[in-house]
Formats: sequence, structure tokens, C-alpha cells
Amino acid sequence: MSPARCRYVEHRLKASGFLLTVAILLGGCDSSGLGPETQRDKRMIILGFDGMDYSLATRLMAEGRMPHLKRLAETGHFQQLATAVPPQSPVAWTNFITGLDSGGHGIFDFMHRDPGTLLPYLSTSRAVDAEWKIRLGRYQVPLSNGSIEALRRGKTFWEVLEEHGVETTIIRMPTNFPPSGSASRELSGMGTPDILGTYGTFSLYTSDVSRYRRRELSGGKIFRLNVENSLGEGKLIGPDNPFLAEKRHLVSVFRLHVEPEQRVALLEVADQRRVIRVGEWTDWVPFDFEMVPTQRLRVQARFYLKSVSPVVELYVSPLNLDPFSPAMPISTPPGYARELAEAFGRFYTQGMPEDTNALEAGVLDREEFLAQAEIAGREVIRQYEGLLETFDRGLLFYYFGNLDQVSHMLFRPLDPGHPAYDAELDAPFVDAIPALYIELDRVVGMTLERMHPGTTLVVMSDHGFASIRREFNLNAWLRENGYLVPLDPYMDKDPGLLLSVDWSRTRAYGLGLNGLYINLRGRERSGIVDPSERETLMAEISQKLLRTLDPKTGLQAVSKMYAREKVYQDLGQLHKGPDLLVGYGRHTQCSGDSALGKVIGNVFSDNRDEWSGNHAMDHELVPGVLFSNHPLQRPVENIQQLAGVLMAEFGVVGFPRMETETLQPMIAN
Repeated sequence: MSPARCRYVEHRLKASGFLLTVAILLGGCDSSGLGPETQRDKRMIILGFDGMDYSLATRLMAEGRMPHLKRLAETGHFQQLATAVPPQSPVAWTNFITGLDSGGHGIFDFMHRDPGTLLPYLSTSRAVDAEWKIRLGRYQVPLSNGSIEALRRGKTFWEVLEEHGVETTIIRMPTNFPPSGSASRELSGMGTPDILGTYGTFSLYTSDVSRYRRRELSGGKIFRLNVENSLGEGKLIGPDNPFLAEKRHLVSVFRLHVEPEQRVALLEVADQRRVIRVGEWTDWVPFDFEMVPTQRLRVQARFYLKSVSPVVELYVSPLNLDPFSPAMPISTPPGYARELAEAFGRFYTQGMPEDTNALEAGVLDREEFLAQAEIAGREVIRQYEGLLETFDRGLLFYYFGNLDQVSHMLFRPLDPGHPAYDAELDAPFVDAIPALYIELDRVVGMTLERMHPGTTLVVMSDHGFASIRREFNLNAWLRENGYLVPLDPYMDKDPGLLLSVDWSRTRAYGLGLNGLYINLRGRERSGIVDPSERETLMAEISQKLLRTLDPKTGLQAVSKMYAREKVYQDLGQLHKGPDLLVGYGRHTQCSGDSALGKVIGNVFSDNRDEWSGNHAMDHELVPGVLFSNHPLQRPVENIQQLAGVLMAEFGVVGFPRMETETLQPMIAN
């Protein structure tokens, strides 16, 4: 057992689902297993810049706008880094973490489906409810522990390093929720939910809800704020109370004292008070939900005052776990999140903190979204700056996700060919994404200046980016080509989640951003395709998709099709994945409706959403980047190989199949 795993034996929740405190069982530890002094004292810093695009980075370096990365490219190493199939963040980062492809680690998309029920579920983790409960009047008491299960398979590269005496600190690694417990220090990242168990549900409290009634909101809720005599009162809504036998949301009341003439308000939440001016964000406001008199659920939120006249509007960020007392396991050791908060201030614990849902819904405008994203980005940089000062041995991985989320929302200003491009509206934001590249370049410069001599510095990204001009509804295409049959082709509203599919006549269906499944007899709940016909049907569908041209552009809608057995070499989890992976052409993505299992709609449509940049397409179109301050000992082609190459810098070889390697010892001489 590694020293780190000794320090962090078990994370468990004391109540059902996501909703109570963590019980920690600590075992005895020793310092055995340390490698030679020369290996133990080596230092490496890996900066993970999610979504940094090779072409755009190359252009900005040529323009002299990223001098520190240019210096790395000229004096060390710089190359394209091929991404994963499909090029989605959960897949690419898990390839990096495990050295396996999706067939081995089991993450194929943000969303998977259960073939027995045909219901979708999030791919990276799930909550396991308490098995036994006792009812006492209106209350229920769990008699067994609930837990959160990570669905990723495979051994992490940092666990292997720890076993060989290399101390590791892994901060915000995507798809590492709950944290593995195998690093010396960990903070979970992408995949960490808010207190509702979602990736981020915002709230807007307004004295006039009528202006939002016609909007199709996703990822947020609108509440009426009753205002009388300049006093507004509202209720912050939490998850269901796990101690009540009948479902009832947890509630915490807030008050807003409004001064319209001064364009200011006084916010009161529990024992917290904040004065907010219109257009300002509060700092973190901690408060709690009372579940029973002896149990409280700690949370934190930021508040933004949009308006006080003539309409009063208060925006509330997704309710985040409180790092001082997190209700779910988010760090290794369990108290490490609190240590970070004490040292550098409160921070977003939500894995993707930028409020993209609010911009998509029109609840925040671009300026407001960028202001919120800047707050989230500053927190990450401030925390990194502090950790860099104390880093003196081993491996430090630190993740920066700000660029990825802003690139999704503001890529349109960089593309005059986008169907929704508006020169007047987009011109003020043409430098929003380049400015973030420049900010990350400053982080590299700070690192080069402050890190210990002899430290290996690696800068990498999981994928690149492209403007999305057109959307392709895969399920609508399958419907039009006779592979999918809806229950009612004339329905006004499709609820999605594949609920509108006539399974008795459907041979194939799409779910997720790149997945295409065969309705296979003996596997799917109502499968009709005989297994002997599967490969022939897959080849037929693939050929037709590759021949499909966008009638507006004349270009291929799909430039690559991948059969899972041919693209993945690791097989342990292959059965979980789609039968076919769809590699969309440049400037094209799977429509959101199709990804969520809707089957009604047009095959092609212009993308007019705020979500204007993406990377879930043919993986060859969106490579990431790899920089280092000196040439690495071994060549690397793709993100799946990268961890093994970096481990070789510590003398640790053979990852990820070290158990089957015949070469010993694993620490190279």
C-alpha cells in the first residue's frame, strides 16, 4: 500500500446520495517504498491548460503575444499533442490519467446509457444511496453509509509514482471526483458537482418573472422575489432533506434591502451581511441548511446584483460545497480543501465554475459572464501562486479550466464566417479568448521565474478548439434514413432521453456528443438487431454518414467514423461504449437535442447559440499542445502516451501495463 493511500484509506458519506459529511478511517503508515534519493528529489510541474489550441497558440506566439511559451518552444520543446477519440475533456483527461483508452478506463463521453433501461447517466461518478433506513415519524435515519463511486477504471499515474517514492500533488484533475486517495495531496476538479448534485444550477430572483416566461431555461431556475417597501425576501433552495421520509427541499431564507436611488442593496443570509452595488459580485457568502436540529449542510454562494429599479433582480451562483466543511469528498487528505481555503481564501469547489448556463439562458450577458469567469480564473491563479511558492519536490499537476469554458461561449467573435456573427456586437469581444492565452502565458513566466532550478516544466492541453457554425442532429438523420422510428412523428415537443423512440422498429440511435448505438438483441432492453447483423449495419450507417453533405456548405457533415473495436486497443470496459463514434467535420457538432436523446427536428441547422466553440468532432481537427523546458527523454504522439513519457523522467518505466512488464526494476538505473 502506498504511503498516500495509508493516509487516506476511505471516504464515505454518512447519509444518502451526495448529502452529508464524510467519515474518514485512517490506517497506520510508514515510509517504506521510497526510491533512490536522486529520483525522490526530482521535481516536475505540469500545467494543464484545458482547451489550448495548437493553431491559435502558434499564431499568438508568432505575433509576440506569448513570449514565455515562445521561449519554451525555442529553448525546450513544442509540438502538437493528438487528443482522444472522441476529443471530449472527460475522455482525453482520463486517457492521460490512466494511460489507457476508453476501452480500458470506461469513459466514452460525458453521458452513457444503461442498455437495460435505456436511460442516460453521467459517465464519471455516481451516488450510491444508503441501503437501510429506519423511519421515525416524519424523519428517516440511515442505518448504513451512502457513498460516491468513481466510474473510472485503471490505475492513476500518480499512484504508481507514489509507490516509487515520488510525492505527488494533483490539483483539480478532471474526472478525479471523488479524489482517488492515492496522491499525497489532491483537490477534485471537473466532475465535482454543486450541492444539488449537478454540474452547476444557477438561480435568479426577480420581482418580474414575466420577462423570462418565454425562455427555455436549461441549467438554472427563476424565482419570484416579493418586494414591499424596498424589502425583498426569497428562499435559497437546496437538495432534498435526506432526514425526511417525504421529499422536501432544504430552504434558507434571505432578505434584500433595496436603495434604488443609490443603486445599492443590503443582503442578509443567516448571520451574513453584504452590501452590493448594481453590477457587483459579493465575495463568498457561507451559510447552511438545517436538516434536523443537530445536523446542518454547509454551502457557499456568490451573489450578483443585476438591477434594483424598476425591476429588482438578484443572481445567485450555483450553491457550492463549503471547502471548510465539504459535504462530499473533494480532497486528499480530507482536510486539505480546508487548508487551501485557510491559506488562500474560499474558492469554487464546483468542477466547472464558469456560469456558462446563465449566459446561454440570457440571464447573464457577455460582460457579466466574463466578470464572473474572471473571478473564477483569479481564484485558480491565486491558489497556484501560493502552491508554487512551497513546491520543492516530486510532481505538481495544476489544472486551469477557464480558457476552455470561455472558448465555448465566445469563439464566435473570432469567426466572421459564423452564421450568427455580428460585427457590431462581436467586435468588443474579439480579444476575450486571446487575452486568456496571454494570461496563461504570464502564469508560465511566473513559473519559470519562481520554480527551483532543475525543475522540469511541462505545459499541455487535452484538445484544441474550433468555431461551430452548423449543427447535425444525428437522431433526425437516423430517423430520415429509416434506422430510427419515433413513436409519434408529428409530436410538438420531444421530451428527449430517448423516450420518443419506437424500439420495436428502431435499429440505431444516438446519445451523447459522439455516440451511436445499435439496438442490439440481447443487450438493449428491446433490441431487435441480431448480433450477426451488427457489423454489416455499422458499416452501412458509417458509409452513408461519410457521404452526407451539408446542403448549405457542400462539406462533409462527418469526416471520420470509428468502430469501437477498431479504435480502442484496451478491452476491459469496451462493452460500455457506443458501437460507433462519430467524428464530425470542421465547424460542425452534434446538436444538443440529439445529444440528449431527442429524435424530432431538422437534420441540419445553423448554430445560433451562445455556445459557439467546441471540439467534439473528428479528433484530428482539434489537436492540443505540449511544451516543455527541455526535450523529453522519449517521444510522445498523443495524450494517452503522455503520462508514461513524463514518468520516465523520474525513472519509472512501463506505465500503464507495469504489472505485465517483465523488465525489472521499475526504477530505471
